[in-house]
Amino acid sequence: MVSQEPPKLEYPCPYPIKVMGEHSDDFASVIVAIVQLHDPAVTHEHVRIRASSQGRYVSLNITFTAQSPEHIMALHADLKASGRVQIVL
Repeated sequence: MVSQEPPKLEYPCPYPIKVMGEHSDDFASVIVAIVQLHDPAVTHEHVRIRASSQGRYVSLNITFTAQSPEHIMALHADLKASGRVQIVL
């Protein structure tokens, strides 16, 4: 069996993330503002929002332009540091 390495990304590139947290009226706005610090071109039109079946949680799918692996890790860290995010994928 031959193991394959995942394809290497060429930066800059579109990079999708999924952010999950407790539902609140301003959750999407707070998350978009954090992502905009890393990619000012991101707007609410780049966001897909989905509530959990009972409405307690919400997930946002956002695609931003990643400049490097470090850029992705920095965004990840800022999202987690907000205290609003439970999971970033």
